[in-house]
Amino acid sequence: MSYKKNEDLDTGPGGSVMDKMTVFQDCIAGFNSSPIQPRRCRVLLTKLTYLLSTGDTFARDESTNLFFSITKLFQHKDIALRQTVYLVIKELAMSADDVIMVTSSIMKDTTASSDIVYRPNAIRTLARIIDISTIQSIERLMKTAIVDRHPIVSSAALVSSYHLLPISRDVVRRWTNETQDTVLAQKVFPQYGSGTGGMGLATSPAPSFMTQYHALGLLYQLRSHDRMALVKMIQQLANAGGALKSPSATVMLIRFVARAIEEDRNMRRPLYSLLEGWLKHKSDMVNFEAAKAILEMRDASDAEVTPAINVLQLFLSSPRFVSRFSAIRILNRFAMIRPQNVNVCNLDIEGLINDPNRSIATYAITTLLKTGNEASVDRLMKQIIGFMSDISDEFKIIVVDAIRSLCLKFPSKQASMLSFLSGVLRDEGGYEFKRAVVEAMFDLIKFVPASKDDALSYLCEFIEDCEFMKLSVRILHLLGEEGPSTSHPTKYIRYIYNRVVLENSIVRAAAVTALSKFSVIEDDSVRASVKVLLTRCLDDPDDEVRDRAAMALRLASVDQPIAKAYLAPESTPSLGVLEQQLIMYVTAGPEAADVAFDISTVPFLTKDQVDADQFRAKMSSTMPIMVGSSFDGSNGRGPSATPDGTSSGNSGKSSSGIIEDPAQAYAASLAKIPELHEFGALLRSSKSVPLTESETEYVISGVKHLYESHIVFQFDIENTLPDTVLEDISMIMTPSSEEEFTEDFIITLGKLSPESKGTIYVAFSRPKEEYSLGSFTNVLRFSSKEIDPSTGEPEEEGYEDEYQIEDIEVNIGDYLVPTYVGNFQHMWDSLSYETSETYSLDGIQSLGEACLRVTESLSMQPLEGSDTPMQAATHVLKLFARSTKGGKVVALVRMAYSARTGVTLKISARSEEEDIPALIVAGIA
Repeated sequence: MSYKKNEDLDTGPGGSVMDKMTVFQDCIAGFNSSPIQPRRCRVLLTKLTYLLSTGDTFARDESTNLFFSITKLFQHKDIALRQTVYLVIKELAMSADDVIMVTSSIMKDTTASSDIVYRPNAIRTLARIIDISTIQSIERLMKTAIVDRHPIVSSAALVSSYHLLPISRDVVRRWTNETQDTVLAQKVFPQYGSGTGGMGLATSPAPSFMTQYHALGLLYQLRSHDRMALVKMIQQLANAGGALKSPSATVMLIRFVARAIEEDRNMRRPLYSLLEGWLKHKSDMVNFEAAKAILEMRDASDAEVTPAINVLQLFLSSPRFVSRFSAIRILNRFAMIRPQNVNVCNLDIEGLINDPNRSIATYAITTLLKTGNEASVDRLMKQIIGFMSDISDEFKIIVVDAIRSLCLKFPSKQASMLSFLSGVLRDEGGYEFKRAVVEAMFDLIKFVPASKDDALSYLCEFIEDCEFMKLSVRILHLLGEEGPSTSHPTKYIRYIYNRVVLENSIVRAAAVTALSKFSVIEDDSVRASVKVLLTRCLDDPDDEVRDRAAMALRLASVDQPIAKAYLAPESTPSLGVLEQQLIMYVTAGPEAADVAFDISTVPFLTKDQVDADQFRAKMSSTMPIMVGSSFDGSNGRGPSATPDGTSSGNSGKSSSGIIEDPAQAYAASLAKIPELHEFGALLRSSKSVPLTESETEYVISGVKHLYESHIVFQFDIENTLPDTVLEDISMIMTPSSEEEFTEDFIITLGKLSPESKGTIYVAFSRPKEEYSLGSFTNVLRFSSKEIDPSTGEPEEEGYEDEYQIEDIEVNIGDYLVPTYVGNFQHMWDSLSYETSETYSLDGIQSLGEACLRVTESLSMQPLEGSDTPMQAATHVLKLFARSTKGGKVVALVRMAYSARTGVTLKISARSEEEDIPALIVAGIA
């Protein structure tokens, strides 16, 4: 491994001065001396390795001279010298010429008659210097080494096979049988012990299974592109009667099972039984990995996750620290998405609050915060205060993040949580910890309007003695955004102007910008006072501060609407799409230099959209990736909410500066299609829905894009056939109601090569003032041509074909945008049009599943943590959205569950628009 050279570091091992040319000359002389001096040569090799690892490089002729000088050391049998020789050969192999000439010397050390210490090092070195033209010459050697009785030799051969895969996959694939035999073998490892002569072999060998881990990984690499072969291997090893003795190999097999379940939902039932069986394995690490795999399964039912939770619950009382820590950490992460399932462990988790290991206690507290109810919040907050001073900043951040989520879940408890946050803000801590507390307060101000005044006051006190410039700037920006809309804006002006007097130029500039936001409020006396303060800033020694003050005074002298449009714009461009469009514009070439950049192709986001997008990010139910669960190896402050406390947004919009959501990519791609420009602004894009099975020859998914008086269907098509070309591809869509939808045009696909993807668009008109609902039958029509294997070109004559796919439905959820509102009850009381209906949901086995189905069907935003039921029998789900016309829509869903009747619910919907409530209550039937 190579690191950048540190120019200030001029001494090497032992404190000797390291000069590249001196070391080079000493190596050439020392390696060519006779007789060979092992000790001196080892020192020279160490210096050479040191230079290479710290970034020094040798010219190709120098590397070649060094390489062949080092090969002369093969004449000596010193074990330590030979190991160092192999290490340096691997480092020089990438920069020297004719390295393949040393192959014969290395292969001598790979024979069974060689010293056992030589063989694994020789095999690993051989794999680094071999190339595609000579790999077949070592095939027999590698096959023999893979099944060698010494595990260290076998493991060296298996690991070397990983490195040879990119060189010649076909040759390595021929070693499959030997690799599979190694997986099922139980080798005996000759232990090294002290004997006559220094290093000998112990007489009592011990079993070792490390080769199973390496062999299993190689088998997976060889079969990862063949799903059926991979599943067959998994089932063969799982049913081999305990052939896998290595816990590490079993853990790897569990990860393969989890990936197979994710890729092929049809294999879920048979493979889940394997995971459930591994929960009873004698190795703790296997138990934990199986539990994680089950809890990470997408849409896992309560019955499926219960065995895993029961196993983890047993580990919570384990006498071993590491077992308790692992169990509570897994449960903590699962509680983010399914807190109701973790409730059964709360009694055991409470026993860990006073655990001597403060890391375990921290996870216990945060898990209880996620799984507890409103009544338990105050009690837990008192317990947290007791040990916050005993834990590191890393775990303090975990606690603060849990409290932030709890604030959004139970807004009525904001007073006690805000008091706690203000207290820890005054404690000692580093930047990341302080930033986490400040961000939590920011979220409270934005999403819990009742906490705004108190939170702003706490932040004002904090910046009086804040040692972190970045936090001061962010808080000043927040005061400028939120301060003018409070009941007493003048009390914040004093804190802001103090920063102008006392801080450095960067903070002073931020303070001037914050002051400028107060210059557009309605109170004339306040505006006059702010102008006086800004005038004083014109004498600041810093150019940036003076320029900002001059700009603020100029805006204060113009009409208020103009000043507000500049200081507080109603909308901002989507930064992710803007960045992508600018990159495409800059890299378009000289022919596009004379064409001005078209900002109209970039969608703009309102303040409401930004707020709603950030709220969904905070309350996201996506489970984080757990460390070790995969085989592969600053939250921005948005604008304030609207005066009524609502904020709406397209679920695809983000202000993070990069494209993180598919809807942003959709908006960017649709903007490039000239036929769609006349449709106006894109109102909403749905999620991508599969319309075929994943194993079919043509894999198709669909997306609905809604415009003011049009709807565009996007079909993403993948041709999985390796020997067939599709041409003249179109999608024939037939609406169930031709009065509601009229076809405008089809953007066809001219050609789809084997194993490639393409997109078709179909546009329909719809009545502008109505919410048009219906279903569409879809037929893929194309011309199929076989590829001539001799020429690789498609045949001239093809045949017309059609392919029926799943129907697409347009429902009321396509016209609703998930939206955040600060006060659900206030919004419910303010709306007049109402409709109610009662339903029984078929195939639903829990209230959690019912919440998910209702939320996805209606495309509405769950509020006040109501998407995670805390009881098994009854629950109330609160939903809010805005229609594509801008109207407010609110729904209250009361649910009851029993094992006999399933889930019964009563949904009541209210809206500003008369026709919406009836469509809402019918949308989940």
